[in-house]
Amino acid sequence: MTTHYDALLVLGFGGPASAEQVGPFLRHITGGRITPQRIARVSAHYAHFGGVSPLNGQNQRLADELGARLRARGVDVPVAVAHAHVAPFPDEVLADLAARGHRRVLALVPAVYSSYVGCRSYREALAAAIPSGPDGAPLLEVAKINPFHDMPAFADAQAGLLEPVVRAHPDATVLFTTHSLPTGLAESSGVGGGAYLAQHRDVIDRILARLADGGLRPDWRLCYTSQGGAPGDSWLTPDVNDVIDALAGEGVGGVVVVSIGFLSDHMEVIWDLDNEAAQTARGHGMDFRRVPTVGTEPVFLDGLTELVARGLAEEDRRGDDDCGGDDCCPNPGGAAPAVKGVTP
Repeated sequence: MTTHYDALLVLGFGGPASAEQVGPFLRHITGGRITPQRIARVSAHYAHFGGVSPLNGQNQRLADELGARLRARGVDVPVAVAHAHVAPFPDEVLADLAARGHRRVLALVPAVYSSYVGCRSYREALAAAIPSGPDGAPLLEVAKINPFHDMPAFADAQAGLLEPVVRAHPDATVLFTTHSLPTGLAESSGVGGGAYLAQHRDVIDRILARLADGGLRPDWRLCYTSQGGAPGDSWLTPDVNDVIDALAGEGVGGVVVVSIGFLSDHMEVIWDLDNEAAQTARGHGMDFRRVPTVGTEPVFLDGLTELVARGLAEEDRRGDDDCGGDDCCPNPGGAAPAVKGVTP
């Protein structure tokens, strides 16, 4: 099958591959604005898992799954992997694709929701990474698939994983968790602002509707993990641990935690939820259940493959209210060039 784009790039956040890489990784994320105390604290988290983030391997497996599914559909394009904060970086991978004769690259970032850090920062990184020829002209046309919270397969896959757990624990409160953001970035997300929270609530509504179809109507909360920043910074709350504390005070006997903010079980899931949140719940004598993320679910992978195939064919249904242009998720540090976003 002929496509407009002749290569697919899976561009992940990236994570350290050894204990020695944790410090440089954290300094790269923060532009060097991180205290030694913070590095030591986060390094201790990674030390529980041999100093290695599972995220790089998870992104590679996602790329492999997409490549196999695309080939089964007759779409045979190379699928490359790059990371925003560890090697191989986008400039290395795009230069290699250009050297191999590719000219049009579509990028997929495994991030579901609109925000500067989850979308536009990647579009800017891709723009800065495009190689140039001797005459200064860009050697590649590059575009990025926009956040895809409304892809039906995402909510369907998550509801499918959640339903049996809720059915087995009908009195538990469901905690939908996601990555906290500085409130300013949440407020400026999307076109016109507020997209980050609105998109999460839309996903929750879709999941709850699926549960209701099966006769399940659990109590639920939306809460946050992975808050960073300096003391005094304003971030989205409530933290998942604070919610568990409050529910314990109300006499709730158990929680079912479902991470709708992440696609795979990387550090922000296996540490923040499986370790810290689980300890908080068990400290109150509460039952704690964590639902798997959707990244390896066939329903999700099939839906994502369909989305990518449409993107490779240059289908774009982006409207005025969608991300992808110059008026969404502004850079808080000032305008910077960004590749276009597409909504297949």
